[in-house]
Amino acid sequence: MNRLQNLAVLGATGSIGRSTLDVAARHPQRFRIFALSANERIDELGELCLRHQPRYAVVAQAVQADVLRQRLQPGVTEILIGQQGLERIAAHAQTDCVMAAIVGAAGLVPTLAAARAGKKLLLANKEALVMAGPIFMEAVRAHHAILLPIDSEHNAVFQCLPDSFSGNLGGHGVRRVLLTASGGPFRETALSQLQSVTPDEACAHPNWVMGRKISVDSATMMNKALEIIEAHWLFGATPEQIEVVIHPQSVVHSMVEYADGSVIAQLGNPDMRTPIAHALAYPERIEAGVDSLDLFRVGRLDFAAPDFSRFPALRLGYRALREGGSSPATLNAANEVAVAGFLERRLPFLAITAVIEAVMNALPPRAIASLDDVLEADAAARRCAQLQTEAVAAEQ
Repeated sequence: MNRLQNLAVLGATGSIGRSTLDVAARHPQRFRIFALSANERIDELGELCLRHQPRYAVVAQAVQADVLRQRLQPGVTEILIGQQGLERIAAHAQTDCVMAAIVGAAGLVPTLAAARAGKKLLLANKEALVMAGPIFMEAVRAHHAILLPIDSEHNAVFQCLPDSFSGNLGGHGVRRVLLTASGGPFRETALSQLQSVTPDEACAHPNWVMGRKISVDSATMMNKALEIIEAHWLFGATPEQIEVVIHPQSVVHSMVEYADGSVIAQLGNPDMRTPIAHALAYPERIEAGVDSLDLFRVGRLDFAAPDFSRFPALRLGYRALREGGSSPATLNAANEVAVAGFLERRLPFLAITAVIEAVMNALPPRAIASLDDVLEADAAARRCAQLQTEAVAAEQ
């Protein structure tokens, strides 16, 4: 009989967090919601706490804690604050499984805390690996954490690899990893029109329901650039072993090609509850609430090579991976600042990748030996990106 697992959801009010809670609620005999966190959506967090009765809830600021406290039953849920609160629930002795679903660099420290505590770690926060890949993976190995990818692409690759996979692609007969990408909402938009697209247009993904930042990353394909770097650390893949394939239907979530010419793919409806359920119950399989894939309705599956002139973010992702050191952290930080500028309507769409490239050119890669090195690189890139953003905005 399966032991009840205590689940901590970092980023409970986001799309991944909500999907995680949906899957867990279908299996109350397997999962107990032990801790939840949210950054801004305190009303939603309050509703989740009343529904799931977690032992802990984490908010960003003391004023939010006061608001949340008024909504909850006394003595049921303890409210923690800020980064220390996140680290506490991630590494808590009674936490069995951590869903790391905080968007962006903010999720790095608590996700690393979970790895260092040897937890079963469901990684939806790709930035933790992008920014601090060598440090993060060393923590996973040293503390015997169980790392399971939640991004649909990396989860698909994981499912297509042999059960005995130990990080050596060639040693397991793997030729390359094929990461699929929908191409986002602007896959066929005329290049001349991209300069004037709006945040709402960029966030209207044709297949997936996601937060605004991740939706913009999909529109620029920076999400795929980050996933290239993530695939390197998760699977030991070189840049030459990672290929991006445009697949508009988002039915094939990724593929693995073997030395004998076989290509194994993972297919399913575009619903994040599938990879979440896979990771939650691994190595078993559980019901996720996802409809069966109707291949007759899908009808056809299309594949195309990506256009690097349309999506320069892909080129920057490969560049950051090849440069190594602080370059991936610089890429990620500059992207977060530039996307925020676009969402605030201070930057045009095409300026997002232009700002990122300018920051990468201005800040040569440095060696990364510690978390402090990562955080320093992140801060330097944010300062530089802010200056670049202000310069572009002033010209508008």
